Amino acid sequence: MVHCFGGWPLCIAISVLVLSSIPCSISLRIRNRIKTKSAVFLSPEFELGPGSVINRYYHNIDFPRGHIALKSFNAEVVDEAGNPVPLHETYLHHWVIYRYYQPKGNSQNHNESNIMFVYNSGICQEGVLGQYYGLGSETRKTPTFVPDPYGIEVGNPAEIPDGYEERWMVNVHAIDTRGTEDGLGCTECRCDLYNVSKDEYGRPLRPDYRGGLLCCYDQTQCRVRKGFQGAKRSLYLRYTVEWVGWTDSILPVKIYIFDVTDTWNALNSAAHECKVEYEVVESYKGTGMTSQRFIDTKRTRVTMPTGGYVVYGVAHQHTGGTGSTLYREDGSVMCSSIPIYGRGKEAGDEAGYIVGMSTCYPQPGSVKILDGETLTLVSNYSSSQAHTGVMGLFYILVADQLPNPLELFTHSPL
Repeated sequence: MVHCFGGWPLCIAISVLVLSSIPCSISLRIRNRIKTKSAVFLSPEFELGPGSVINRYYHNIDFPRGHIALKSFNAEVVDEAGNPVPLHETYLHHWVIYRYYQPKGNSQNHNESNIMFVYNSGICQEGVLGQYYGLGSETRKTPTFVPDPYGIEVGNPAEIPDGYEERWMVNVHAIDTRGTEDGLGCTECRCDLYNVSKDEYGRPLRPDYRGGLLCCYDQTQCRVRKGFQGAKRSLYLRYTVEWVGWTDSILPVKIYIFDVTDTWNALNSAAHECKVEYEVVESYKGTGMTSQRFIDTKRTRVTMPTGGYVVYGVAHQHTGGTGSTLYREDGSVMCSSIPIYGRGKEAGDEAGYIVGMSTCYPQPGSVKILDGETLTLVSNYSSSQAHTGVMGLFYILVADQLPNPLELFTHSPL
């Protein structure tokens, strides 16, 4: 399979030029040097009834081992028969994948004092948004594939401390909205619907905190319509991983995650504080037929410690989101990511839910971030109604160098 970043006439011309200038046997080796492998896994079983919530961390999950380059990671909630579960029944608030090192022979002890998390290259405070992958309701229609010849390098023996081994953890946060009084309110974790006034550690919530992650933690219950009956059921996160064995022809990429709630300011703050979620207040102008609904716009600025070439970009938003854009220091658009809303009932096209986010795959070398460049992140939500616990994240993959033209022809799935 040939991946081209320019127009097809240019692609064909380059193909002919490159392949005609080297022996056939060498060109065949180039085409087949990188073979993508794929495997499907299931998380441990979790059980949900109407209105119930799980927010679990599963350590040492099934995952490809060895020195490899990750190419994609996709996930969805399924039932015991393997059928995809629609969002209007079980809302997938998020799934997040973390990488860590654990002492050898200690696979059953998941005390965090014994493990070393390996975070991404992002600039939020340590441990916050440190995942390698993570999506929510948009998971089924958001591409995560890393274009050739790039890959996310993991499992490098030279980087794993002596006496340790690499492991992976998944956090699954799902809400069963069957029979609930207010499905959207449950998915937005409105505190009144959960009858919650303290967080999971027993600490009182701020008086102005109306909803968000602090109100829909593990084993909380959203209010269900009186008399509604619904059975508990066993569910799983089914995830598909694509990877290739590591070779010198693969170019590693760094993962950066930006958060529009980051309070960093170049003038008065040296540290980043990413708050992860925020609230959208209802706003409009005028009355009746002449009323005009507004867009809630939130923005922040971040400075990249080191630059590189952007090879992928995507935003993460919740219901009500209308799109997010990452701007360069000169004001030009680096990447815009727009939500895809469903129109039906089946899994992957649920009406009213964000079922996908558009992605950016710049042509190689066309988007280069400079060392120390300040970027601006903008997140837009419709304010035709209030929203709690919304997010405005932006993921980008950045490479230190450009590929050799020959590497454009290496991807060959098994």
